[in-house]
Amino acid sequence: MTGSAKIDFLYLSEQDMIKAGVTDMAMCVDTMEEMFGLLWQGDYRMSGSNNDSHGAIILFPQNSPFPDMPKPTADRRFMAMPAYLGGRFRTTGVKWYGSNVENREKGLPRSILMFVLNDADTAAPLAFMSANLLSAYRTGAIPGVGARHLARKDSKVFGLVGPGVMGKTTLMAVSAVCPELDTIKIKARGKSSLDSFLDWLKADMPQIKNIEVVDSIEAVVRGSDVVSYCNTGVAGDPSTYPIVKREWVKPGAFLAMPSTCEIDEAMEAKDIRKVLDNTGLYEAWFDELPKPAHNAVPMIGVKFMDMIAEGRMVKEDLEDLGRIVAGQAPGRQNDDEIIILSVGGMPVEDVAWGTVVYRNAVARGIGQSLNLWDTPVLR
Repeated sequence: MTGSAKIDFLYLSEQDMIKAGVTDMAMCVDTMEEMFGLLWQGDYRMSGSNNDSHGAIILFPQNSPFPDMPKPTADRRFMAMPAYLGGRFRTTGVKWYGSNVENREKGLPRSILMFVLNDADTAAPLAFMSANLLSAYRTGAIPGVGARHLARKDSKVFGLVGPGVMGKTTLMAVSAVCPELDTIKIKARGKSSLDSFLDWLKADMPQIKNIEVVDSIEAVVRGSDVVSYCNTGVAGDPSTYPIVKREWVKPGAFLAMPSTCEIDEAMEAKDIRKVLDNTGLYEAWFDELPKPAHNAVPMIGVKFMDMIAEGRMVKEDLEDLGRIVAGQAPGRQNDDEIIILSVGGMPVEDVAWGTVVYRNAVARGIGQSLNLWDTPVLR
């Protein structure tokens, strides 16, 4: 920033974001790994009393005296996700989005996202950017970071529940760090999403030579080296969440769960390594939610918080991905251990990837400069 009061910022459309590298998954995985190092050092802030909250959410009541108020249909919410990230980033930002599964009937994505990046000193806006791709790639990159440290290096078979956007980016990220991956087993809910995914596989993922469509979650899990549940679902009753049963899981499997998930009692055992992308995130969720918290937020890491509260687990049974990335805890230790990673999604990820893409755009002359003011009227 200069001594001038004038503020211009960069507007980046979705096509601008693509030109600036938002779809470079290998770079995104590396950026997320760098972010985890900063998380472990503590050089970050998110919202909430413990600085680790997922964000602030607007939910709608089942019954309202106001007839025009939106109804609480599946995945219906508005949310703001703010964060600061230090290191070479040293920026702040907030992702703002609305979500409604009924959008698909209108030809729209389930969620529509925008991201604002700000200077950490003055709070002046640096960029206002389309964020659907930003969010999708940073979410998929986290299982990639996990796989880099926790999957077997010779992993070949990827098992996927939910071949949507999250399924695509998760597969891209895992493929980027597991070069021998050549087979996928897929379970889909509907034909249209499956057909779209299969077309994408053939066009964009030549590494995947063998494609098997299966009709059960058990078939997805059995024999897979890496497993991910990327389906969307309604929270409320964990008995309806897609489950992982230990008898299905291959020795040495790595399970990355960025979506709705339940596990059976055998998967709760101590010898199953349980890793969180950020322990504080789940502690914040647990503090904020009614109990049992897994009923409200269906991430497997939230279930682990319920188990600790119920005396069925101790906090020391959980591991933190940031600590592993920082080299202060071991990654995979042998070829037979089973490891499950809960991926909750954090606004620091948006700040990290948004900052990289913004700086790429500035360096390459991409985007449209917009003026906030030359001189503020009030100051």
